[in-house]
Amino acid sequence: MTQVRLSYAYGTSSQPLLGMTIGEKFDQACQQYANQDAVISVHQNVRLSYKQLQAQVNAFACSLLKLGLEKGDRIAIWSPNCVEWTITQFAAFKAGIILVNLNPAYKSSELEYVLNKVSCKALVIASQFKSSNYQEILTKIAPEITQSTSKLLSAKRLPHLQHIIKIDEDAHAGIHRFADLLPEPTPVQLDQLQAIAADLQFDETINIQFTSGTTGNPKGTMLTHNNILNNGYFVGEAIHLTPQDRVCISVPLFHCFGMVMGNLACITHGSAMIYPSAVFNPLDTLKAIQQEKCTAAYGVPTMFIALLEHEQFDEFDLSSLRTGIMAGSPCPREIMQRVIERMHMSEITICYGMTETAPVSAQSSTSDSVERRVGTVGRVHPHLEIKIVDENGKVVPRGKLGELCVRGYSVMLGYWEDNDKTGEVIDVAKWMHTGDIAEMDDEGFVKIKGRIKDVVIRGGENLFPKEIEDFLYTHPDISDVQVIGLPDARYGEELCACIILHDHHQANEEEIRRYCAEHISHNKVPRYVRFFTEFPMTASGKAQKFKLQEFMRQELNLIEDIA
Repeated sequence: MTQVRLSYAYGTSSQPLLGMTIGEKFDQACQQYANQDAVISVHQNVRLSYKQLQAQVNAFACSLLKLGLEKGDRIAIWSPNCVEWTITQFAAFKAGIILVNLNPAYKSSELEYVLNKVSCKALVIASQFKSSNYQEILTKIAPEITQSTSKLLSAKRLPHLQHIIKIDEDAHAGIHRFADLLPEPTPVQLDQLQAIAADLQFDETINIQFTSGTTGNPKGTMLTHNNILNNGYFVGEAIHLTPQDRVCISVPLFHCFGMVMGNLACITHGSAMIYPSAVFNPLDTLKAIQQEKCTAAYGVPTMFIALLEHEQFDEFDLSSLRTGIMAGSPCPREIMQRVIERMHMSEITICYGMTETAPVSAQSSTSDSVERRVGTVGRVHPHLEIKIVDENGKVVPRGKLGELCVRGYSVMLGYWEDNDKTGEVIDVAKWMHTGDIAEMDDEGFVKIKGRIKDVVIRGGENLFPKEIEDFLYTHPDISDVQVIGLPDARYGEELCACIILHDHHQANEEEIRRYCAEHISHNKVPRYVRFFTEFPMTASGKAQKFKLQEFMRQELNLIEDIA
């Protein structure tokens, strides 16, 4: 009798887990790669070697301690990408102060909620970006800032917040200037910092990242040194980073993609971190790749689409590129092919993960075929276990659908002060339940079929939006697509395809539906097709399906059917 192979896999590696704090690894890198480029912020015209970065990190860390922050206190950063973000990151990690990543798109109610949720003692803010004036938004919650003559804040609605540090040149009565907190520390201050660093344990929480909170309030994911340092390291190993590599980080630093897969992958390999712009801008990214001779580039598929379709794309020499990462959402085959051929990224990989797993659980290899890189998310990462289970929690045979679960060093400690929500996703055997529907093949490659909550149930049949999106990407006129479920009186739900066309392409609804009818079964043909020029996006570059659903319900007057 043939034994059924189950959907379980364990990632092996000849490289052990690092077993150290981020501060230790950072100092090691700064000593080893002292005179090499560490960080280049192109839009700020700032270039720091590892030695220079270490000096500024130590100075800022000592200033935080001087302000009265202690091990375990929380410091939040609310800013687009800049070199100060990275200095804050490593200074907090060295001093044992928990870094709280804030989405630069937050408005006042979200800001107030998260600062109070984790009792932040200090906050680093940018000055202004686009329509966001960070100080103005903060002052709405804490008007005391404007009357304060002391730099020690006392605000009624933010009772824990004592210090605001602003990244700009202007002097402020009640706010510290970032640059003023970078004086050279005294030997005594450095000794104090060193003593704190030596006492830190790698299993302690050092970073809190908030989940997007599309329903209810966002939850604070507690990540340790061990979680994020090792994850960054093994992501870098998978794309063969070396001290000669220069990584173009266009993704936001407040998200795991930028902070872990970008910054921590670089410092664990002596590579250079390159920030083209404060937030993603395709022209700035193309310029930075050429100017800095980047060897790797990171982005979500929509970013790569924006680069490839930029009217000046052909003017840039991108031949220095070798590798990179596409993650965050499924990659259409056509886009992958164009990235490999036109951007010279023959070794680009796909990553899969979530904030709660620090983030990467699976990654393709630089040598995997294009089919593997677009059809799967690769195989399990080193030192992690994955399994796919049915609704009863039993591991399913390979080739069968179920929920993907992850266990190992990368799984978060839990949600900040929320044992109930933690217990909903981490079971007694320490498996993290991802909420993603997946399938594993005989060689251990994993396909993500979609979110359990995204499944459209039409007339009792489960339909997976991702499968239909993958198909629609084969249409030559389609640049981007999101398939959503909408309420329907007869079938319960119906499919709606929200489509962005390539420039100068003219496909209409009837043509798209006919294309579907010719190639896929009738129950997967979207009942509704609507065209958009852009999708509502999260700051990390993912389309917000729930906003598309809200918009389409109103557009089609389906509000009454939602019950």
